[in-house]
Amino acid sequence: MDHDMPPHEHTVGSSLLGWLLPALVLLAAAGTYLLLARRARRHNPAQGWSQWRTAGFLTGTALLGVALLPPVAPLAHEDFRGHMAQHMLIGMYAPLALVLSAPITLLLRTLPAARGRQLTAVLHSPPARVIAHSAVALALSTGSLAVLYFTPLYNATMSTPAAHWLLHAHFLLSGCLFAYVIAGPDPAPARPGVRPRLVYLGIAIAAHAVISQLMYGGFWIDIHAPIYQVQGGAEIMYYGGDIAELLLAAALVATWRPEPRRRRTVKLSHTARPRHTPDIKRQTATALRIARSRVNKSHRRCCRFS
Repeated sequence: MDHDMPPHEHTVGSSLLGWLLPALVLLAAAGTYLLLARRARRHNPAQGWSQWRTAGFLTGTALLGVALLPPVAPLAHEDFRGHMAQHMLIGMYAPLALVLSAPITLLLRTLPAARGRQLTAVLHSPPARVIAHSAVALALSTGSLAVLYFTPLYNATMSTPAAHWLLHAHFLLSGCLFAYVIAGPDPAPARPGVRPRLVYLGIAIAAHAVISQLMYGGFWIDIHAPIYQVQGGAEIMYYGGDIAELLLAAALVATWRPEPRRRRTVKLSHTARPRHTPDIKRQTATALRIARSRVNKSHRRCCRFS
C-alpha cells in the first residue's frame, strides 16, 4: 500500500477505441432486448411483456455505460476510489438490474421451439447446475474479492489493459450469477428455498464488510495506491455494497412466490372403497319389515283381548 497506481499506457486512438467499443456493444444489447420484447408482445398480445423488465435491462445497460465510459473509466485507472466505484457499478448494481429483466425468459418466449428446448437442456445440464449452485456463485462473486485485493492480482490487472477487461468481465458475470441465484425471476435448475438464499446473502454481506474493514485498516492487502485512496475505496465498498445487497434482498422478497399448499386428499383405491353400501340398505329394509310385522302382530293381539 501507499504506492502510486500502476499506469496504463494508452494512446488517443486506443482510448477512443476502448470507449467506443463498449458503447456500441451496450447499444447493440439494448436494441436486441427491445426487439425481442416487441416480438414477445406480438407472439402473445394477451400476455405481453412487462415494461418494468424492459426498464430493468435499459437501467442495467445504462449503469454499465456509466462505469465503462468517461468520466468514471479514466478515473478508475488513476484513482483507487474510481476503481471501487466502477467495481460497484459493474459487479453489483448493473447485474441486479439486468437479472430482474428476465433475459432467459425472454429468449424462451421468442426462440423457435427447437432452440428453446436446446436452451432448456443447457440450463438443466450438470455443468449448469454446478455453476448455478449458491455456494459456487458466492465464491465467484464475493470470495474472489479476497483473492483480488489480498494478493498481487489487482496490481497485475491494473498494469495490463487486457487483464483489466477480463476483470470487468469477471465482475459482471459473477455479479449476474449471484443475483440470478438469489433473486432472479428466470427459471433456475437448482435454486434453493428462500431461507438458504437469505443465509447466502447474509454471508455475502458479512464478507463484504470484513474485506472493506481490513482494507480500510491496511491489513493484509496488496494494493499499490495512496493510503487515502485505499481508505476511500474501502468506504465506497462498505456503504455501496450494503446498499446493493439491501436492494438484492428487496428483489428477493419481490420475486418470491410462496408455493401453494397442497391439500391432503386421501384417494381410496378400488379395494379400499366400501362395497357394503348395498348390504347396509338391504339390512335396513329388512329391519323395517321385521319391525312392521311385530307391530302388526301386537296390534292383532290387542284386538283379540279387547
